[in-house]
Amino acid sequence: MITLSKGGAYLLNGNEVIEVGDDSEEILKSKLGQNYLTKEEAAKNTMAYNILNSHNTSGNMEKLQIKFDKLTSHDITFVGIIQTARASGLEKFPIPYVLTNCHNSLCAVGGTINEDDHMFGLTCAKKYGGVYVPPHQAVIHQFAREMLAGGGKMILGSDSHTRYGALGTMAMGEGGPELVKQLLSQTYDINMPGVIGIYMTGAPAKGVGPQDVALAIIGEVFANGYVNNKVMEFVGPGVSNLSADFRIGVDVMTTETTCLSSIWRTDEKIKEFYDIHGRVDDYKELNPGAVTYYDGMVYVELDKIKPMIAMPFHPSNTYTIDELNANLADILHDVEQKALVSLDGQVEYSLQDKIRNGRFYVEQGIIAGCAGGGFENICAAADILKGNNIGSDEFTLSVYPASMPVYMELIKNGCAADIMEAGGVMKTAFCGPCFGAGDTPSNNAFSIRHSTRNFPNREGSKLQNGQISSVALMDARSIAATAANKGYLTAATDMDVEYKGRTYHFDSSIYANRVFDSHGVADPDTEIKFGPNIKDWPKMEALTDNLLLKVVSEIHDPVTTTDELIPSGETSSYRSNPLGLAEFTLSRKDPEYVKNAKDVHKAEQIRVSGKCPCEHSDEFGKVWNGLKEAFPEMNINKETVGIGSTIYAVKPGDGSAREQAASCQKVLGGWANIAHEYATKRYRSNLINWGMLPFIYEDMKLPFAKGDYIFVPDIANAIKEKKSDITAYVMNGTEKKKITLKLGEMTDDEREIILKGCLINYNRV
Repeated sequence: MITLSKGGAYLLNGNEVIEVGDDSEEILKSKLGQNYLTKEEAAKNTMAYNILNSHNTSGNMEKLQIKFDKLTSHDITFVGIIQTARASGLEKFPIPYVLTNCHNSLCAVGGTINEDDHMFGLTCAKKYGGVYVPPHQAVIHQFAREMLAGGGKMILGSDSHTRYGALGTMAMGEGGPELVKQLLSQTYDINMPGVIGIYMTGAPAKGVGPQDVALAIIGEVFANGYVNNKVMEFVGPGVSNLSADFRIGVDVMTTETTCLSSIWRTDEKIKEFYDIHGRVDDYKELNPGAVTYYDGMVYVELDKIKPMIAMPFHPSNTYTIDELNANLADILHDVEQKALVSLDGQVEYSLQDKIRNGRFYVEQGIIAGCAGGGFENICAAADILKGNNIGSDEFTLSVYPASMPVYMELIKNGCAADIMEAGGVMKTAFCGPCFGAGDTPSNNAFSIRHSTRNFPNREGSKLQNGQISSVALMDARSIAATAANKGYLTAATDMDVEYKGRTYHFDSSIYANRVFDSHGVADPDTEIKFGPNIKDWPKMEALTDNLLLKVVSEIHDPVTTTDELIPSGETSSYRSNPLGLAEFTLSRKDPEYVKNAKDVHKAEQIRVSGKCPCEHSDEFGKVWNGLKEAFPEMNINKETVGIGSTIYAVKPGDGSAREQAASCQKVLGGWANIAHEYATKRYRSNLINWGMLPFIYEDMKLPFAKGDYIFVPDIANAIKEKKSDITAYVMNGTEKKKITLKLGEMTDDEREIILKGCLINYNRV
């Protein structure tokens, strides 16, 4: 089904793979003759290399400085981005910037604050020359597919699932500060990423959908980091057997592999997609070169993939549905054991009651958002449901088309009626079921969803209130099959269905009538509307010569998601209020974090006010005096030693691109993270852009614990001198234990951002 090469591989003429081995060079030379290319030459023939090359401004393909063609954000992220850019001197959006409203669009929590954010977005689109997509019109990524993508182009979005590779667009999801840099005509700076070929053969079986293919890939490559921070390049003859919608459905889920970006070869089916949307001129045929080298190869035999399910609480926790149904008790027990880690034992968690008469029963089905809400997915679900009904027991079904044009076509072709007649509910374009703000099931309920993630709390439950429910990821087809069997888990391949294969017709008038498009013309006289919850970023201090850090949280889970660092769901209503949102930091993982971080921050505020931080408390007095005694050769005083908090996590940052996972720590006085490794480039970049040191401690056995103080002398000079190894000391009174923290590679600009204290300070005139 899915296999991985052990090393690099060559792709010849798009259809023959030769893995690197002892005799691979001889084989290549005999096949290619004078057309033989070295590994370095052949690596330049990837689609990814050529798109990056055309957008790189550095002149050095090893050290990229990328300028994107377009930007996109939604209503959880655009307020903070624009506020940061305004504080940094923004006058006009220099490239097209689209503000969609698909996350806080229900306006159900926090009084007026969500709609206030929307009005902020509309007035900023007018003032700075952007595009504003009102609530319920489209989810961020569907609008980008329909209206923004273009062959050979690059798009940067402040949402982790910014993936338009199936349409020939290299797209990346990053934290807000990276978009701020683009708004200030700066660059996205990375080393040339590795490129992994995704070699597809065959064609999917009837009833197998894009989520099945995506989950099969994620299950094989997530845990081993095979594509981590690399570009996934989809090639091979099997690509031609997939429709545009099918490719899009696989592509959007590549984020869950922790890859950097994705790109697919394009053909007439993608050209047809652009033509349907009235943008055929934006199509560009993309193919790898005749001889192309990849850093690894993932072989995907499409015909062997079966309907899949990703069990709680991660998209990589995958099984075939047949496997789960055949081994229910054992697999459910395994999931329960894994949940002990994910849930920290905060609630009792059991799935055994889901076994009814030997079958697996679920209470809810959701088909939604950028992954599930596509036209073909919903049409296939309607075909399965026609003539069936979901029953009148616990099971419910909700369907969210990804855009109003898709919804309109479903109404016109009768699919919406078939779904509603079966007992399903049709809803508008909304990302809520993906991030915990819509269709929250009952306590202990089990929800199957064609959406992007199933982390803890993504379904809306609150561990601190004793509430827990579960989400498993599945394809829309198998969700519909389960719905047709009234909640009993069923693979779509077990259903005898005639799929009608309806044709999509895009109605451009829907957007023409509702979307505000400045066409790049700014109106400086427009007054921005600020709601009472939209607050400026608090002042942030520059890095001092030395740092005293207190470890205020210690997390030993194998992976820590951004949802655990700053919860999604209803907390997102406070995303425009930095201090208000910060109150939720780590609230579901370490409820004591905010109190402990604030306590440390008080000592820093005392220092900044010109007083000795020793006045904060007896504990700080002892630590401060201990520092002076332990380092008599250093000038320990309030001007030279800054004070902040830090957290330790084994592998933080999996999941969302949300910058608030870092900024919330910063506004509470955080100066660093310490990790064994960082799950994504996105999270590490967010730390740096908010002036936080992304320390690495390589040994899993820690010399410090929660509550300990770590002194980092001469840190400012270490940054200036580009040191990677940083000497630090774990303090116990006057005793000091020497440790080595690593910083890893940083650009000159990133070092300057750290020294200045944050990106705002770096850019502020």
